[in-house]
Amino acid sequence: MGLNELTLFELREKLEKRDIVTADIVRDIKSAVDRDEKSDEPLNAYISFDMERIGKDREGTGDRQKGLLKGVPVAVKDLINVYGTKTTCGSRILKDYTAPYDAAAVVNMRMNGGVPAGKTNMDEFAMGSSNETSFYGAVKNPHNRKKIPGGSSGGAASAVAAHLAVAALGTDTGGSIRQPASMCGTFGIKPTYGRVSRYGLVAYASSFDQIGPITKSVMDGALLLEAVSGYDPKDSTSAKESVPCFSDSVGRGIGGLKVGIPDEYFGEGLDDEVRAIVEKGVSILEEAKATVKRISLRYTKYAIASYYIIATAEASSNLARFDGMRYGTRSVDTADLAVLYRENRSRGFGKEVKRRILLGTFALSSGYYDAYYLRAQKARTLIREDFKRAFEEVDIIVTPVSPIPAWDIGKLIDNPLQMYLSDVYTVPVNLAGLPAASVPCGRTEAGLPVGIQIIADQFNEGNIFSASRVIEEAVQ
Repeated sequence: MGLNELTLFELREKLEKRDIVTADIVRDIKSAVDRDEKSDEPLNAYISFDMERIGKDREGTGDRQKGLLKGVPVAVKDLINVYGTKTTCGSRILKDYTAPYDAAAVVNMRMNGGVPAGKTNMDEFAMGSSNETSFYGAVKNPHNRKKIPGGSSGGAASAVAAHLAVAALGTDTGGSIRQPASMCGTFGIKPTYGRVSRYGLVAYASSFDQIGPITKSVMDGALLLEAVSGYDPKDSTSAKESVPCFSDSVGRGIGGLKVGIPDEYFGEGLDDEVRAIVEKGVSILEEAKATVKRISLRYTKYAIASYYIIATAEASSNLARFDGMRYGTRSVDTADLAVLYRENRSRGFGKEVKRRILLGTFALSSGYYDAYYLRAQKARTLIREDFKRAFEEVDIIVTPVSPIPAWDIGKLIDNPLQMYLSDVYTVPVNLAGLPAASVPCGRTEAGLPVGIQIIADQFNEGNIFSASRVIEEAVQ
């Protein structure tokens, strides 16, 4: 077994005993990546993997044995800045952009002994649910290479599931950590909004985006989340909350924990196999002495519409900076500023990014702001209050992650409305700013992984890790 096949926790122990060094792990990962790239159907999980750069990073950061991660290499989604490496966001317009500084999450990871190792492929500017919109091509699911891995952190989830990475940092705007984690059979957690600094993260929708781990185990997720969390004065949305020892919650047991099962998440549109697997997960929690209670989240039906109005409006504003002047690749040489902007953005952005910019600009335009954007924000408040009431009665909420398992590559790429509906169970969490995880819970008859979603109240990630470990132990 190669070192790349071990968990972060296992490698951490070997590094602590000095049985191995970081370079040994990186070499095994790179060998696995090279073998995959030479295969008949490469996963296309990475945009870049610079061995020389990783070596320089290691040499310049002192003793890595002292931190939480002890020198374990961690892949990073390619919209999180890592100093001196390309940060492309999966887009043509940023194909030549080199990050001039580390994101705060990467700084924290380095301080805890983590080594950034490779930039993973993603939907362009994190816009997509299938990882097919990347300028660098679609990512494949390691369990069936004809299937999508989920998006937009599909490269990260695919790499971790295929042992092309020990662990990875992804981002979640509307489900982009949890959905690919579910479809690739890994653990993925979106922390509470504000738990991890967004400084150095290229923004898609600023009031939703959060960095979080995608890992091989629940314990790995706890260690990595603890390593990257913390208040950051450079980020105005960063929360002044202390960082718990999340690993203490793993294996703590859930006797007496109250589990809410919302009726609205188990209705029409949910695949029968997915339903059965999620219900099995609920039974596991019951057997572990948790109390299960049916609840209602009645405003869930407005989540998709609200999310795609607010998120696209924020994207319209955030992506205005990519014009070929201040940021981005310049496609034309002209003195006409209007032509320069039009040509740079037309050639630099892909179809899905253009679609979302147009939707957002329309929602913010004069005469439509009140009818769309303002109403969406009011619905967001109702959804947040829905969850607040629910958490007065229960400790965690359990739902499916996606209504269907991974679908065929190309099946929904020309049907954006159907693609957006695949986020129906994940976007409410982002609207409310809550933490939530996807935990592997079983497989379909076709062998495709299915995750179960565990949601907690703000800054109560500990309950998620406790319940997740119970399911992980039962399913293994």
